[in-house]
Amino acid sequence: MTEPSRNPPVKPKANHWKRPTYHNKPLLNQGGVMLELTGLNWLAILVATVAGFALGAIWYGPIFGEAWLSALGKTADQIQPSATPFVISFFTALITAVVLAMLISALNISTLGGGVTIGLLVGIGFIATAMASDAAFGDTGLKLWLIQSGYRVLYSVVMGAILAIWR
Repeated sequence: MTEPSRNPPVKPKANHWKRPTYHNKPLLNQGGVMLELTGLNWLAILVATVAGFALGAIWYGPIFGEAWLSALGKTADQIQPSATPFVISFFTALITAVVLAMLISALNISTLGGGVTIGLLVGIGFIATAMASDAAFGDTGLKLWLIQSGYRVLYSVVMGAILAIWR
C-alpha cells in the first residue's frame, strides 16, 4: 500500500487567465477572450466574403441548382426574384469571414493547412451540425441538408484558407 502524497494541492494563481498560450500571446485577458477587430486584414476579409458569396452562385447554380430546387420541392419559376436573400447572404458571409479572421488571429494561424483546418472545423463543428438540427426539426430531408451544409462547409474552408495565408 502506498502512502498518500504529503504535498499540499497547488492553488492556481490569481491571474491565471494571463498565462501565455503556445504562441506567447495572452489568449485570455481579465476573464475574456482577446478577439480584437483592429488587427484584422479587412481587405482579406472582404475578398474571403466575396469568394464565399461567389461560391454560392456556382454551388446553387450550375453544380447543385436543380438538385437544390428539387429538394426544396420547387421549380425555378416558383422562386420569386428578390434582392433580399442575396443581401442577407452577403452579410452572413461577411460575419462568418470576420469571425473566422478573429479565430485565425487569436490562434495565430498563418498557413494554408491551418486555415483549411480551422475552416473545416468551424464548417462541420458549428455550421453543419446546427443545420442538421434545424433539418431534423424542420423535416427538410437529408438531400437538402447535404446541399446546404456542404456549401457552408466548403465556403468556411475557402474563407479560412484565404484569411490564414493573407494575414
